[in-house]
Amino acid sequence: MRHVFQCLDGHACGNPVRLITGPLPFLEGATMGEKRADFMARFDWIRRSLMFEPRGHDMMSGAMFYPPCSPGADASILFIETSGCLPMCGHGTIGALTMALENGVITPADRNCVRLDAPAGRIEADIDWQGDRVAGVRIRNVASYLAVSGLILDIPGWQAVTVDIAYGGNFYAIIEPQPGYADLEELTVADILRLSPLVRSAANDAVTLTHPDDPRVGGVSHALWTGRSRDPKAQARNAVFYGSRAIDRSPCGTGTSARMAQLAARGQLKPGDDFVHESLIGSLFEGRVEGATTVGDHAAIIPSIKGWAIQTGINTIWVDERDPYAGGFTVG
Repeated sequence: MRHVFQCLDGHACGNPVRLITGPLPFLEGATMGEKRADFMARFDWIRRSLMFEPRGHDMMSGAMFYPPCSPGADASILFIETSGCLPMCGHGTIGALTMALENGVITPADRNCVRLDAPAGRIEADIDWQGDRVAGVRIRNVASYLAVSGLILDIPGWQAVTVDIAYGGNFYAIIEPQPGYADLEELTVADILRLSPLVRSAANDAVTLTHPDDPRVGGVSHALWTGRSRDPKAQARNAVFYGSRAIDRSPCGTGTSARMAQLAARGQLKPGDDFVHESLIGSLFEGRVEGATTVGDHAAIIPSIKGWAIQTGINTIWVDERDPYAGGFTVG
């Protein structure tokens, strides 16, 4: 049997986005959190087939649009990538919305403001149109907060390192310059790929994290390395590690949200402040602290992130059950 998937391929500020337009599996559940759980239980083969080699690669990230789950929403969105089925994905939302709106995949009530039900909660996106093209998308993300501060981890083969853990739609271990780590500039790509899984594993061994409002969301999934910006328009540069061997080419939307929540908890950002974040390849997200709120017992912020995306093509992908690699694979 051959499964055929129609896709729109593109990237958001350098990181790939594959929007699967159909056919989409019917998902059980009243919320996107429940539908995400159903997808992982019954349809994870679709994620593996479309994200991993030989049809994808380590950095591949995708999304699917579903009908809205709550009153007032225009649509729902499900995120898939090599690391799993994320509660939220910032660059994925920017890329998927850009391609969906330009191709008529979704038709929101207001073409300038799209309301989406994501597994992590309701998000809104302001759309910057230039004619019939989307020039930019600003996401008003889910509430973000600093979960753990000053956690000391012993990283095998390297050193003891102090990290903060913050939530921006996913949980991030944030590594800032400190003795033994002067700046992102001193790390090679190979260093980031070698050290990040060790930091993530040590963080998950040290603390057990679950979201106060959704116990299905928990655990540190990403490592975010911080450093000085190269671009004078940016306040900081970062490299985000996810999955088994992926470094985000964009500045990372949920990572930028987590970073702003960390800085806000320290009093270094406040509502109304902008925060421009630079990626490893030099692309920029324009972050902003939109407001203050709480998540459980945590002081939190409502962050927004603006970025752009470009469609690179139309893709019809076959998953042939005779293929020994129908379920995808990863190397290393």
